[in-house]
Amino acid sequence: MTDETRRSTPSERPDFLPAGEGETASFENPSTGWGDPSGRPQPFFPQETLSFGVPQGPPAAAFGAQAPGGGNPPPPAGAMGMGAGWAPPPGQGYGSSPAPKRGGPSIGLLVALAVVIALVASALGSIGTYLLTRTSVGSNPSYSLGPPPSGVINRPPDSVAGVANRVLPSVVSLEVSGSSADGATGSGFLVKDGYVVTNNHVVALAAKGGEIKIMFYNRKTTTGRIVGRDPGSDLAVVKPEETFGTPEITLGNSDQVVVGDPVIAIGSPLGLTGTVTTGIVSSLNRPVIAGDESGTSNEEPAYISAIQTDAAINPGNSGGPLVNARGEVVGVNSAIATLSRSTTSQSGSIGLGFAIPVNQARRVAQELVTTGHAKRPKIGVTLDKDYRGAGVKIATGNQGGRPPVDANGPAAKAGLKAGDIILEVDGLRLQDGNELIALIRSKAPGSKITIRYQRAGQDHTATLTVMGEDEPTPTPS
Repeated sequence: MTDETRRSTPSERPDFLPAGEGETASFENPSTGWGDPSGRPQPFFPQETLSFGVPQGPPAAAFGAQAPGGGNPPPPAGAMGMGAGWAPPPGQGYGSSPAPKRGGPSIGLLVALAVVIALVASALGSIGTYLLTRTSVGSNPSYSLGPPPSGVINRPPDSVAGVANRVLPSVVSLEVSGSSADGATGSGFLVKDGYVVTNNHVVALAAKGGEIKIMFYNRKTTTGRIVGRDPGSDLAVVKPEETFGTPEITLGNSDQVVVGDPVIAIGSPLGLTGTVTTGIVSSLNRPVIAGDESGTSNEEPAYISAIQTDAAINPGNSGGPLVNARGEVVGVNSAIATLSRSTTSQSGSIGLGFAIPVNQARRVAQELVTTGHAKRPKIGVTLDKDYRGAGVKIATGNQGGRPPVDANGPAAKAGLKAGDIILEVDGLRLQDGNELIALIRSKAPGSKITIRYQRAGQDHTATLTVMGEDEPTPTPS
């Protein structure tokens, strides 16, 4: 191999000079003007121009320029440039430091980006759930709930609705004003010949120069006058000037009432006319003292052997009817038990209402219409108010100027004497004197009662005929 034709082998080939496919690179002799005169191969660039960075020689040594005298040839095709602004090819440095790595996002930025992505995903999920489950609030012109059911609904005659439908037209509301600014409200019901039965304590103010205004179920109003009243039974009868064709109510038989019977109370509680409440008979023969609720009246109290009911009765129900399942009056609503007896406020119903038995109301109303006053049932005894034992004791001496036993009274005729202890009346064991008085007042004059009494530790039985006192006195007897 000659100097002129000496060829390099692949191992001697400079890294930075590419070889053509199927041939080797050769170096020319000095006649070209840029080789070594000795004929030895020389690097492509003169020694003084090989630097990594800025060339140390004149600008002519850079790519694209020739050295004086046409020294350096143009760079081979594909050669990588050297000099200012140039860097060696990746992985092919000439003793230089490795090329710096490309910059990328920091770990903190990546964490923040992940949090933002999670929050956005959560929000998008919530929005999607809302869109899938939300209820449309827009209008829907075609929406319809359909028409109401048609046809007539027939209520059984013995249902609450059926009974109320028959009884309500016969119930009235009363507004009573006195000579002063005082007033009272209550209820009543129409009986034969256009009379209205109510409570005495409802119309008592009108007896002192006041006025009674009556409103019927059809809301027509008229005035009324007192026909008669009986403070001892808390009953009164009023005559309206006009009844407007109102039907009369049907009276029942209170002796047939038993505990547990369904009952309906009708009236105007708190001025709310035509109010219907329902319940049952809770007890019978409940002793109640009723009368003027203000406590300012000088009239005697009313002793009532009442029908107790849990039907709601409130102030304003007084005088209204308590009817059975057939719509028949069995009692006149008269009193309520409350948790407060304040004179400055009224308490509502607590399920303890009391009605005068209709058999007693029938008798008293009839007497008031026919005579203007009612007889007072009595047996002719005066009671010992200080006695605290079982039963009721007849006084041992005069009480308020009256003897313990009236000489010609029913008790004397039956053999009772002063100091006897009455234990039972018609099989009902007595608890106190008020209960005995209420029981006697509920009886009609001429009726018979059976009593069991004790004298000197021995029990005895007697039958008495209740008498009626034409001129009743305030003293119970």
